[in-house]
Amino acid sequence: MEAPIPLVRRLQDALDSLGQSLQLPQVAVVGGQSSGKSSVLENLVGRDFLPRGSGIVTRTPLILQLLHSTAEYGEFSHCKGKKFTDFNQIRMEIEAETCRLTGSNKGICSAPIVLQIHSPHVLNLTLVDLPGMTKVPVEDQPADIEYQIRDIIMQYICNENCLILAVVPANTDLPNSDALKLAKDVDPQGLRTFGVITKLDLMDEGTDAKEILENRFLPLRRGGGICVGYVGVVNRCQKDIDGKKDLQAALESERTFFLSHPAYRHLADRAGTPYLQQILHQQLTNHVWERLPALRSRLQALHEDAEELSQSGADDPAGRIQTFIQLVQRLGNDFGKGIEGRGNRVDTSHLSGGAKINRIFHERLPQECLKMKSDEIKLRQEIRCAIRNIRGIRTGMFTPDSAFETVVKKKISRLKEPCLQFVDMVSQELMTTARQCTSQVIRKGWLTIRNIGIMRGGARKYWFVLSAESLSWFKDEKETEKKFMLPLDNLRLKDVEKGFMSSKCAFAIFSTESRTVYKDYQSLELACNSQAELDSWKASLLRAGVFPENVAENGHKDLTDPQLERQVETLFSLVDSYMNIIYKTIKDLMPKTIMHLLINSVKEFIRSELLVQLCAPGDCALLMDKSPEESRRWQEVQPKQAALQEALRIIAEIDTFMRAPPPTAPGDSSWMQTTPHAAHT
Repeated sequence: MEAPIPLVRRLQDALDSLGQSLQLPQVAVVGGQSSGKSSVLENLVGRDFLPRGSGIVTRTPLILQLLHSTAEYGEFSHCKGKKFTDFNQIRMEIEAETCRLTGSNKGICSAPIVLQIHSPHVLNLTLVDLPGMTKVPVEDQPADIEYQIRDIIMQYICNENCLILAVVPANTDLPNSDALKLAKDVDPQGLRTFGVITKLDLMDEGTDAKEILENRFLPLRRGGGICVGYVGVVNRCQKDIDGKKDLQAALESERTFFLSHPAYRHLADRAGTPYLQQILHQQLTNHVWERLPALRSRLQALHEDAEELSQSGADDPAGRIQTFIQLVQRLGNDFGKGIEGRGNRVDTSHLSGGAKINRIFHERLPQECLKMKSDEIKLRQEIRCAIRNIRGIRTGMFTPDSAFETVVKKKISRLKEPCLQFVDMVSQELMTTARQCTSQVIRKGWLTIRNIGIMRGGARKYWFVLSAESLSWFKDEKETEKKFMLPLDNLRLKDVEKGFMSSKCAFAIFSTESRTVYKDYQSLELACNSQAELDSWKASLLRAGVFPENVAENGHKDLTDPQLERQVETLFSLVDSYMNIIYKTIKDLMPKTIMHLLINSVKEFIRSELLVQLCAPGDCALLMDKSPEESRRWQEVQPKQAALQEALRIIAEIDTFMRAPPPTAPGDSSWMQTTPHAAHT
């Protein structure tokens, strides 16, 4: 039986052949320039194979797939079938492919290089070597090279399926480590992160990293029964590399260092490259187990979609009519389940469908009714003005009844617009629920992120995709390179002024919880070409539940004579009591009326009348005619089905492995079998 990591790699290969963007468990290696990332990776492989030099050497992500086997060779995905047995040639091929992807300058590229290394000296692992973080551009690098590198790193470590290996030199200040800062941004609890402390042998005399390696300083919590925290390693120095010091000899030197150092000898069995190798293998295996349910659900959903597309694309007229009827019936069932909370896929992070409508009825409506109540100052001011206008030139001793009627009518008329707005809100949620039964996407289009500073490259244009749960943006409309995903919870939008020397219309999205929404920005300013396009985006965001910010009203007090004030107080009490009855009636009747006249009517229409109306104009089979895009997708569905079936079969194998006793990692770990007294000699 295969271990789960090779099985996941087979799963990734099956999905790669389909162009799927499903991200599977892997370990992303993050660190600054000269942090020792390359040495750590070469020690894990047991061979010198990575390019070295000054500046940014790793300029594209390198996906390193390590496979334990009897033979030793490397194979690249861009030249499959060619086996590299000379690791110097592997280095040259990495350099050549990097130049092909990025050009001859020092720029970077997000397209990865995929390298498989088969060796008896490795454990089964998938590592992603990411470009080292830098602050200052060199030669002809773009001014925003720091943020380009950050964006590439974030594409990987934002993924919940990705473990983060933060490489930090021991002779630098740990709290200021860029690798740990980025890891904390996406994994604040440290549950996906573990650290590697390099250059322990280069620390100043009299200092050590004991507190860090014991996980007592800036602790990380990744692990099973015992937290992994940080693992210390000692790599070859530049002199060793120049002198071609053998890696096996380097491992022996590393072992001697930990066994003989007074601050680290008690940690000798939890330090060094072999221990790091085993920890990476075990943690990645555990992570596969943790993420398996989500992987299975996602694959099953993809397979169901492929089967549905295959059925809808059938050329048999009778079959197309049957499929059409089934689709309408399923829409009715899914819509009813979405409203009643009986859906097969219950979202655990966002409210949707009936839950949102319930919140509108029982949270938003009472809140808005409370807002509709005039404050005492404003209500008294209105009553005072009404009494004076009714008196005219006379001075009346009695409180005029018509003043009460005038004020109440005016206040009731003000309730009409908010009530209609609540009807619109429920209608929008019903439309959103209906769209979610057929598609999660509300809108797509180009927008410019306007508030990126000049030092970060200035305003940039991206392809935005708005769904019911999030706003994502990509490098282009192919949607192959996601730049960021922003959840819509607790977001609001507001208008902003046009930029200097810019004709574009703009709006901003911000959080009601005063948190940053994108990188270190408190708001995300988005610009489009016209006011019509701006209004359209705002309407789409409204459908997704992102509402405009509220504007509060202020009142003032108008002092007058005592007799008038007594009459004002009398009418104030009457109006306040009467309007409280009105507000209670609205809170009781609005939900019932909307349920009866809107929600239940829509459900009944979809269930019993939609199919009749769709078929009324003529042959309903015509409605199943495929668009050019649908035709292209239908032609691709057969190989997709076969590949997804294979992927589900692999998932079943992983599930079988999970139920078996935990595996023992292959590889030689005999050097770790030291006796207790040996650690103190």
